[in-house]
Amino acid sequence: MSVTNNFKFLGLFMALNIAFQLISDATAGKIILLFGVGVSVTVFYFPFTYIISDVLTEVYGYAKARTVLWYTLIASILAGIFYQIAVAIPAAPFFEHSGAYDTVFGIVPRILIGGWLAVFSGDICNNYVMAKLKIKTNGRFLWVRTILSTVVGQGVNTAVFYTVALAGILPNNLLIEGILAGWILKTIVEALMTPVTYFVVHQLKNIEGIDHFDKETNFNPFIFLEEKQSVK
Repeated sequence: MSVTNNFKFLGLFMALNIAFQLISDATAGKIILLFGVGVSVTVFYFPFTYIISDVLTEVYGYAKARTVLWYTLIASILAGIFYQIAVAIPAAPFFEHSGAYDTVFGIVPRILIGGWLAVFSGDICNNYVMAKLKIKTNGRFLWVRTILSTVVGQGVNTAVFYTVALAGILPNNLLIEGILAGWILKTIVEALMTPVTYFVVHQLKNIEGIDHFDKETNFNPFIFLEEKQSVK
């Protein structure tokens, strides 16, 4: 069964989610200075993956959002493996930028694994909170649900990545500082995008004819394809 079924825009959102994830994977190593704190440049666009997750969970339900997450994770893992293969293959003698290329794409396995664990755990937490709060609020207060789910999801994502990938490398004070800065900045980006989220969600519900409530959903994060669910 196709993950997109007969929906018009689900495939597009899956493609966008994968694209933002791969872009973030390839550019996460660039550190910039914001308010005196060194953070990855991805703080400006990685939050879009959480906006997409919120839209998917709100409109199509947790199960479909979970399937999109699995596809995204598989794409990220494949990209990470082939980055390593590309770096390992000796460059031509006339290729002058081999060192720079290797620096960018020669991501150490610990950082790769940290990134994958962070993406999976953070996204699952985000979607779970989003789905459960939708039931609790009877579909009201979308802005509360998007922001609270982001606070949880981005918090888990940032903490897992820094702990797995950078603990023991960065001093503890810089580690905690980086976690807090990344968490706050990512949350702010999504909060600022709330009006856009409202518009997209409203349009999608009308176009797709679906507004799913996860009242009977199996929230097991390790199910790859979504189970059959009723449209409500």
